[in-house]
Amino acid sequence: MDRTTINPSKQPLPRPSSVASTNTTSTNKTRQYAHLHAQLAQLNAHLADTENLLRMTAVQAQDMRFLGGYVGALFMGSAKVLGEESVQGRGKQGEGAKDS
Repeated sequence: MDRTTINPSKQPLPRPSSVASTNTTSTNKTRQYAHLHAQLAQLNAHLADTENLLRMTAVQAQDMRFLGGYVGALFMGSAKVLGEESVQGRGKQGEGAKDS
């Protein structure tokens, strides 16, 4: 058999390996793009969660500041009501009891 009977049009036939590799490359790119898209969507969701958590943390920090001021005012008020001498006298009695 000569070549004309095998390929009468004399056009080069595409190599099966090059066609398969092109399809594989295209499939890989499509899969990678889909995976990247899913990761970006997940990142966007995590960023939204982080933004909400930071917003709540800022509100809680303001509340803690208020609470600290309130507790400090209560301590100062209780010291004023009890009197500094009374507070110091109790401190000295506690130290004397520990020494004996």
